[in-house]
Amino acid sequence: MDSVYVWIIQNWIEISAATLGLVGIFLQIRQSHWYWLTSIIMVSLFIVVFYNSRFYADMSFQFYYLTVSIYGWYYWIIGKNQGSNEVKKTYRLKPVHWLYSIGVSIVFFVLIILILKNFTDSDVAFGDAFTTALSFVATWLLARKIIENWLFWIVIDAVSAGLYIYKALYPTAVLFVVLTVLAIVGYFKWKKFLVND
Repeated sequence: MDSVYVWIIQNWIEISAATLGLVGIFLQIRQSHWYWLTSIIMVSLFIVVFYNSRFYADMSFQFYYLTVSIYGWYYWIIGKNQGSNEVKKTYRLKPVHWLYSIGVSIVFFVLIILILKNFTDSDVAFGDAFTTALSFVATWLLARKIIENWLFWIVIDAVSAGLYIYKALYPTAVLFVVLTVLAIVGYFKWKKFLVND
């Protein structure tokens, strides 16, 4: 019992961040603007966790996510109809925007992998670069209420879970397994709010 207590004390930042991540995903599925405030706190904690674990790209992504979280909170609040509680409708990516999204992901991946390989001691450079590059695009799609953000998150969360298991970040790994399942749920929930083109 003492070893569990010690482990919790030693990992309280990661446990807190993972817990906020679970709360946040439920708020995200419900399209609550409070999701963004939860994510602001969560990413601040994950900056510390990822730095200590040498997930430098993930750590850097948290600063971007912090900025987009502020934007997303604003956009989702303004997106409500003049004082009503109705949530903003969701949209699909047009084919040309799919190409942009994939292209931006590839560019970010190449840039991140070059930085990680040449300037850090990361031992998970390819996985870290892959999930971080896709996360840049997924976060923007989420802030704009584009339903395909969930498809990106399904891939990101599943790959991330494997990486976190490899790095013995077990609370975070559990979070990302759950996030993978909830991203699938979120996709189908958001389909109800799709605007027909």
